Amino acid sequence: MEILYLFPEPLPLPRARGVQVMNTVAALVRQGVRVVLAYVPTPDNENPFTAYGLPAPSAAELVPLARGLPWPFGWLPVRSNRLFFLRLRWWLRRRSSRGNTPQLIMVRHLKLAYALLQTFPDIPLLYEAHEVFAEVAPPDKRASLARIEEAVLRRAAALVAVTHGLAADLKKRYRLDREIQVLADAVSWPAQVPEKPWRDAGRHIVYAGSFFPWKGVQDLVAAAAGLPGCRLTLIGGSPERLREYQRQVPAHGAEVVFAGHLPHTETLKALSVACIAVLPNRAEPNSLWSSPLKLFEYMAAGCAVVAADLPSVREVLAADEAVWAAPGDPLALANGIRQLVNHPEQARRMGECLRQRAKHYTWEARAEKLVAIMRALV
Repeated sequence: MEILYLFPEPLPLPRARGVQVMNTVAALVRQGVRVVLAYVPTPDNENPFTAYGLPAPSAAELVPLARGLPWPFGWLPVRSNRLFFLRLRWWLRRRSSRGNTPQLIMVRHLKLAYALLQTFPDIPLLYEAHEVFAEVAPPDKRASLARIEEAVLRRAAALVAVTHGLAADLKKRYRLDREIQVLADAVSWPAQVPEKPWRDAGRHIVYAGSFFPWKGVQDLVAAAAGLPGCRLTLIGGSPERLREYQRQVPAHGAEVVFAGHLPHTETLKALSVACIAVLPNRAEPNSLWSSPLKLFEYMAAGCAVVAADLPSVREVLAADEAVWAAPGDPLALANGIRQLVNHPEQARRMGECLRQRAKHYTWEARAEKLVAIMRALV
């Protein structure tokens, strides 16, 4: 089976979705699927597999498609997914004319999915939903996006959502009676992790991810005031957001280290030696629908977890598998972290339990379910 996986953004990408896409493609190939990955190349044409520490599989074909203007106008600062799609349409029609049409297309970008359904209606489309776009769009764009979203949800050959909450909200908003398969995000499970310094857990507290406001990193920074003697290491964030949050660090309390953006392989190394990992998301729509990639990475690294009490996180963790904190409450975060710092044996047991639970959320297991969906279509 040959599928076309489309990602109209640069790869490698310093966002969790870049990690998800490349690990999904690699896992599908290991399941015997031939994957053609069309993506936007970076200026240095870095191989997206090796950038994420993945071996480049022979059964994967890379098709870099720029989203800038063609020569001699490429120097102009114009970047558009429409240009990506125009190049994709030309490439796909040329490929199909040689009798090499993909059996299925998989995509997670809503407008691209809509354009594909309009232009290539005979190729089955698998759409992977990560949010209800019409709910989070600017008010003046919600009506048009809702029409596009409903069309994709009704006409795609198969639908996948990353959480049960998202699937339920999509069905409710658009009065869908069709099936939406739920596949959470996943992780590469390491066979071994270093022994962690649990007795000094307070000096090995970590957050890894983006710094968007709904991620709640600002609440974790504020929680530092209630954690004297501890050290929080924050991995990720744009330069602008780093400067903003650095100004918010309390004068007294925990030491806060801003590590900035790290390559994904370095982030995983940092998690492997951390004791306590924090998921401080706020109760906003994206958090309610998101399947947090970093949660599974925390688990696979054997970290004890302090998590915002959100339905999307409860889909993964049982009541006793995390210390729960009210979303958006720095004091609750500090209290949860302090509970694990003061009870290192509890933290150790929790980390070991979560590491074993992560075995159920591997990219391999997720790919097996995806392949079953794909084979039913083709």
